[in-house]
Parts: sequence; structure tokens; C-alpha cells
Amino acid sequence: MRKPFFTSAISAAALILTSCGGGGGSNDFGGTPSPSPAPTPAPTPPPTGNGGVFTAPAQRSLTVAEVQTIIAQAAGEAQARNLPAVIAVVDRVGNVLAVFDMNGSNKGKSEIAVSSRQIGGIASPANVIGLQGAMVPASMAAISKAITGAYLSSGGNAFSSRTASQIAQEHFPPAPTTVGLESGPLFGVQFSQLPCSDLSQRFNAMGGTGSLIGPKRSPLGLAADPGGLPLYKDGVVVGGIGIMADGDYGFDANILDVDNDDEEAIALAGIQGFAPPASITANRISVDGTSLRFSDMLVSDLSPLKSNFAAINGTIGNLKPVAGYTAGPIIAGTAYGTEASGIRASKSTEFTNSDAFVLTDGTGQNRYPIRGGTDAAAVTTPLTATEVRAILEEAFLIFSRARAQIRQPLDSHMQATVSVVDTHGQILGIVRTPDGPIFGTDVSLQKARTATFFSNVVAAQQLLATPVVPGVTNVPAYVQRVRTFLGDPNALTGTFAFADRSGGNLSRPYFPDGEIGRPPGPLSVAQSSQFSPFAVGLQLDLVVPNIGTHVEFVRSNGVKPDTPQRCTQLPAITGTGGQIRLANGIQIFPGSVPIYRGDKLIGGIGVSGDGIDQDDMASFLGLNNAGKRVGGIGNAPKAIRADNIVVNLGNANVRLRYVSCPFAPFLDTNAQNVCEGL
Repeated sequence: MRKPFFTSAISAAALILTSCGGGGGSNDFGGTPSPSPAPTPAPTPPPTGNGGVFTAPAQRSLTVAEVQTIIAQAAGEAQARNLPAVIAVVDRVGNVLAVFDMNGSNKGKSEIAVSSRQIGGIASPANVIGLQGAMVPASMAAISKAITGAYLSSGGNAFSSRTASQIAQEHFPPAPTTVGLESGPLFGVQFSQLPCSDLSQRFNAMGGTGSLIGPKRSPLGLAADPGGLPLYKDGVVVGGIGIMADGDYGFDANILDVDNDDEEAIALAGIQGFAPPASITANRISVDGTSLRFSDMLVSDLSPLKSNFAAINGTIGNLKPVAGYTAGPIIAGTAYGTEASGIRASKSTEFTNSDAFVLTDGTGQNRYPIRGGTDAAAVTTPLTATEVRAILEEAFLIFSRARAQIRQPLDSHMQATVSVVDTHGQILGIVRTPDGPIFGTDVSLQKARTATFFSNVVAAQQLLATPVVPGVTNVPAYVQRVRTFLGDPNALTGTFAFADRSGGNLSRPYFPDGEIGRPPGPLSVAQSSQFSPFAVGLQLDLVVPNIGTHVEFVRSNGVKPDTPQRCTQLPAITGTGGQIRLANGIQIFPGSVPIYRGDKLIGGIGVSGDGIDQDDMASFLGLNNAGKRVGGIGNAPKAIRADNIVVNLGNANVRLRYVSCPFAPFLDTNAQNVCEGL
């Protein structure tokens, strides 16, 4: 029942689109499987270099032989568990180095379910809600898990797809006994790195210059299904491994128990010799007093390792081409930080801070050089290149002073990416710290565009003009839901400035966030009972036709057309040659603010890569400081910020929030409440 339903949805959506040597291991997770593998010393705190506070990670990458070893180790564990798997390996910037398909994988089926969990009082195998219950190629899920492990990790934190599951659900931490708590800090991050993103690069099967340039897209966004782990060499993240074997691409709804997870065990076997340092795994990092999770499986749970790839290739399985991702043969990874990886240190002519990294095209050219706004037809005085540079520099200065939330050792500096856009959503500059997690690149752009879009006078008009896909999405309906919920017939017409924290408030399945018995936010699913990480409301509805078209592309081995490199079916901006405002989707967790000149919207800034309060502070305070420096620009006037909106729930009045900054965020001063009164 699931496949025909989703296939028909894809067909309808397609019509619209066509018309529009290891870092060492820990006792638990790394090293040779034995009761007491030797621990690896904790990495030394990064030294100051080049007059700055950051040092670029060493340039390391996976060789073809190492990828073979990783696959062989994973396949050996899958054999021992009698659970044939699809095994994907990627490098740090998302290039798919190999996909190995074991004979009879996923119980003999090439398609797997996007969560068979029952939601909304109905079993999703018979019904598709959002992506919940849809059928997709198993290779897409394995690649998404591998990219999740690579993209969420860095030299200061090693996160997995299990970690992603923990921080993206409707309650944090997710468990039957935590109902009533707020949603996860990265609620909504799963719908980033999308296959339609205009930022994420695409695989070029013909090779040539730029074929390995990253960051690459992920087939299904980021994964919440355990079985995706990062890969390390010499303490440096070099990629990730993803396993799809049980036929269910789901999530862990109960963090209180310890799962006997076969897919995670297979992935854990794969990373032996390439495990992260013990001191940076997710279980060494806490958020709001809750320790994160890395893996429920331990080295002691594994069978003896097998590492002979020649003995398994062509016998128990084969390397598999996947349309849009890999031609089949194993390739070596690219070293992050090199021109070939697509992310490198900036030149002095590109950015003043010698610590900064930029996105590059492989030929030496910055993909997003600093420039002024392109929206002169809609904005009287657009952002200038000087103003954009000031915003990026001041936000980067906040990074260099702020205490990290998700990095080890403690008192490390915040590492993240900052993006600035104009009111058309056009990129005016992107800069990142040397070791910021890769996921923050696409997410920072999503955040900047989201804050700008929902603060724009045309937001309602654009949503109302988005095509309805019967039985799949009805984007225009969200406008009236917002207006009814807020009691404001003029909502989404630029009368209020929305930060991502404000829009995120309206995107939770309960409003206020987490409180059971309250109504869903108007940008969430229509009924709280129908929420899952794969059915979230407007965020997904804007892009599900694109994802559906991409599924058909992969399913048909590239015969059917791929999604355009442009997310959402919003109408194009008049006179721009087809530009749209949300070309990589929206984001619904904090870290962005709109940019104003007086009371006129002129753009947006987004930050991602660390704790959400740190991201909020860097965007809000960075913009504030840039305004003080160059004059004429700044945050929205206090009178029009979304925290002036009070929602009447009948028996309670609840105010939206705008930004939330850490209390004592800096490493070079004990100043508190640094955003207070601004």
C-alpha cells in the first residue's frame, strides 16, 4: 500500500516541478574488539595560530584501501548477525566513496519504510503522513545515515544518527516519561542538506574538475535512525558510515533504554581503527543537563573483525552504483580544507580574519564572495558589500570569543558558519570557522532565508501562491492557520520581524513548546498526534514534492528527472530569471534574525554549528555590533519584533520569543546577559 501511494504523490509533485589510521578508540566504541582495548589519550586543546584563536584540522582523508577495510569490517559483523546490509561510506564533505549491497539486504527488499511506527491513531504502513510510512530505496537511507555521522561531527564533537534522533524530536530527551518537556534543541535539522538544496553540490558521474567538490547533498536530509557513525583518522573527522539492514528507517523514541541495535553494531564494527577519540563522543557532551548518546552498542558486543574486502566483494555482495551519488567503484576521500574538498582557508583578499574558511569551486574561486544586495527593485537601499562584510566580520568575532556548547574540551571556542542573504534570499556571503560541523553550512543559509522570508511583506502572498498537491501538501492552508492562531488577519505581511526562534515556536506540535494538551503550532502538523520526525508540518510540506521527485530519480537509476537544484514550489521573483526565496528549504530551530535599515527589511543573517543560544547570540549580537560599526543597519526595531506577539490560548496568554542568548557566553570576559536591552 505504501509504495503506490507515495509513487502517485511523486508523480503529481513531478508535474509541478517540471512546470516550475584511526583517531584511536575508546573502551566502549573504538579499537580492537576485546574486553579491554587500549584507551587513546584525549586530544590537546587546539593552540592559537596565525594570530587568531582557531587552528585548521590536519588534512586527512580515507584511501581506497581504508574504505575497503571499513566495508569488510561492517559486512563481517552483518554476516555474524545474519542481517545482510547496505553499507555506505562518505568523506567529510559528503562525497559517497562506496555503497556495498550485501546479498539479501533488508530482508531481500530494495525498498525500505520511512518509519513503520504508528502515528495519529493509524498504522503508517497503510498511510503516508509527510514522509512517515513512505517507501524509498535502501541505498538512500544508508547514504543519509553516513552523511549524518560525518556532517554533525568535528574535531571537538563526534555525533551519530542516534545523537541526531535524540535532539530532533518533540520532547527532549525523548522518552515516555519526558512528555511535557520542550522539543529537542535541533528540532527540524533533519530537513537540511536536502537533495534540492541550491547550496549542496551534486555528484558528477563523468568526473572532471569539481566532481568531488562539497559539501554534497543528502538523499533524505539528516537521519534520525541509529546506524550512522563518523569516521576519524588521527583525531580528525574524515567521513561517516551508514547502515541500512532492518527495513525500517526510523528513530529512537525512548532514550531511557539501551537498544540491542544490529545496524549500530554493524556500523560500530566498520569504524574500528577509525573511531573518534573517546573524549569527544556525544556521551561526553551534555545539553541542558542531559548527556547526549553516541551508540547503544559497545565494542564488547561485536564479533571478531573481518577486514579482507577481496574475500567478500562479488561473493556476499557487490559495490552498487546509486544515481546522483556514486558510479559504483570505490573512490578515495578528499581531505577537508583542500581546494579539492570545496572548503578551504580564506585568502586575505576574501576575508580579513585569517582563521576564516570559505566555500570554493575547486579552481580557486570563492563560491560566495562578499557582495551587496541584489534586490534593488524591492528595497530602496539594499545592503552594501561594506555592510555585509561588517556583519560577517562581527559575527565571526563573536565565534572567536564565545564558549562552545557542544565541543570538547570544555572552554573551547564556538565553531560555526554564518550566512547573509538579501530579501530575495540571494547569498551575499558565507564564512565559517575551520572546524565547524559541515551541517551548519546549509543550515545557516536556511536560517538566514527563513527569518528574512517570514519577516517579508510578501510571505503570505508567496505561500498562498504555492501549488497544492492533492493528498500530499497544502502549503496555502498554513497562512489562514497562522492568522487564526495569532488572531491577526494581517499576519505574514511584514508587520512583525520573525527570528527563527519565533517561527520555531509556531512550528512545534504543542504550543507552548512541549506542553501536552495544548494545540499544535500553526506551522506544525494539524494534529499533535500525527507528528513524527518525518511529519513536521510546513517545513516538510514545502519540500516533500522535491524529495519525492528525487526518490523517483534514484529509484529509476537516473532514468526519470531529478529534482531541480532549487527547493520549494514558491513562485519565482519577478524579473530575476527564476530566483526563489527559499531555495534550500526553511529551518525551524534558533540561530537567525532579519536585518533592517530603520524599519525596512533588507536581509537576514543565519548562524549554525554550535548550541542554539550561541547561534542566536552570534547572529543577533553580530548584527548589532556591525550596525554600531558602519551605521545604518541593525536588528529589527523592538516594537515590531515577534516577541511583542501574545497568543491567547483561552486559559493562558503566551508570548512568542525572539532570541535567547547565553548568560555568561564569553571566554575573555565574565560579562552576563550580553544581549539584554539591545
